[in-house]
Formats: sequence, structure tokens, C-alpha cells
Amino acid sequence: MALKSTIYKAELQVADIDRHYYFDHTLTIACHPSETMERMMVRLLAFAINAHTRLSFGRGLSDVDEPDLIRRDLTGAIEQWIEVGQPDERAILKACGKAAEVRIYAYAAAADRWWKQVGARVGRARNLRVWRLDPGGVTDLAAMAERNMRLACTIQDGEVWVRDDTSAAQFTPEPLM
Repeated sequence: MALKSTIYKAELQVADIDRHYYFDHTLTIACHPSETMERMMVRLLAFAINAHTRLSFGRGLSDVDEPDLIRRDLTGAIEQWIEVGQPDERAILKACGKAAEVRIYAYAAAADRWWKQVGARVGRARNLRVWRLDPGGVTDLAAMAERNMRLACTIQDGEVWVRDDTSAAQFTPEPLM
């Protein structure tokens, strides 16, 4: 019998001063049995950074052909394909062929080594943007994970702050491409 995903609920208040986007999102996040708290919370962070009323969570680890986050336009065309972690070169180029914009948020300590391996081979993709997140901030963010979360995210001048009632995590996503 296969293990089922654990369901997390998040009330996420986004104040993106850079994009003039202010909205409260009520989110349901399925955490795959093989997914770490760090990865799940980075998916939530990627949602906050790219927040939009049509942005939604994909099947992620449950389906390798789907992104972690996806935004479609009103016709169903993919506007944004968002991955977290370190996808392989073939998956990145396939996503670039399907979506108007592809974003990757690499967060593990090995992100620099991964980027050295795939960066040159995917560098020709004009619709690809890649960021590295500080592993220390990811650890702080993962500590906020609860089955029912109330989080506030503020984005200003490229800085990202996420906080709950008792703690906070700060990020300055470093562009790799």
C-alpha cells in the first residue's frame, strides 16, 4: 500500500512591494511522503515570490512531467513553469519548450555544483531564470512548517522576509541566470 501525501494548510499574506501585489492566499499543500520539509517550504516560498491569482501547485514529485508550480493564462497556455531543487538538463529544456517563462529556485548546499554542471547546457534558453536560495534561510523557513500555518511574506528591493507569529526567515535570492 502506497503512502499518502500529508496535507498542509497555509494562510499566506503576500505584500510584494516591488510588483505592487498585495493579496491573501489560502493554500492547500500536499507534501509527498519522500519530500522534505525544506523542499515543501521552498515551494511555498516560490509561490510567495511569484504570487498571482492563477498560480497553483502542480503535482511535483508525484508526476515528473508537471512543475512544482504552474500559472496558465485564460486560454490554458502555460505562462509560468516553476521548479524547486535541481532538475536535470533535459527536464529544464523540456519545460522551456512548454512555457513562456521557466523559473528554478535551487536551495541545497550542492546548488553551485549542480549549476556548474547544467548551466552551460541550458544557458541558451532565453525564457529561463535561475536563483539560488541560502540554505540557512531555508532551514529557518522549514522550522515554521506546521499542518496549519499563518505566514506573512514581504518582498522589497529583491529581499524576501517570511514570518509567522514567533519566527522569521530572510532571503536575498541570488540570480544564477
